[in-house]
Amino acid sequence: MKISNCKLQIANLTAGTPHSALRTSHSSRGFTYIALLVAIIIIGISLGAAGKYWQNVMMREKEEELLFRGGQYRLAIERYFLARPPFQYPPSIDELLKDSRFPQTKRHLRQKYKDPITNEDFEVFRDQMKGNRIIGVYSKSEKEPLRTSGFDESNKDFEGKKAYKEWQFIFTQQTVTRR
Repeated sequence: MKISNCKLQIANLTAGTPHSALRTSHSSRGFTYIALLVAIIIIGISLGAAGKYWQNVMMREKEEELLFRGGQYRLAIERYFLARPPFQYPPSIDELLKDSRFPQTKRHLRQKYKDPITNEDFEVFRDQMKGNRIIGVYSKSEKEPLRTSGFDESNKDFEGKKAYKEWQFIFTQQTVTRR
């Protein structure tokens, strides 16, 4: 008796289930697949936008670092120039690290800095009129800067420049009198 009751219950379950209900579960699989593809596309677009945002954030940080490092070189050249008469510009970057004009170690620059945009050494700007001595540094990068205005007084010449290589951190005697 028990077996026949089970058979009857199974028969009632399958007889009570219409075939359209079975088809609905198959067609819902296709809808789920499309919904999953749409979700993946939306996530991909969102990640692309986030990546672009972070790329801009990183570039702005590199610009700030370029302004800091270039400013350090300009300041070191100024210190070297004003440290001892007769006033002269340094012959090399190494001379900024250890000024040979003094018996004790005198440092105008703590370390050699790399250009944060190219991750290479800065290019030096030499003045032929001053004995081919270093008067400044600049980046080799041809990239267009994100920042084109709002510079402080020491970097006001950078406004409107179209490439980082145009940001030249130069010390001249006029720079001292301009302050």
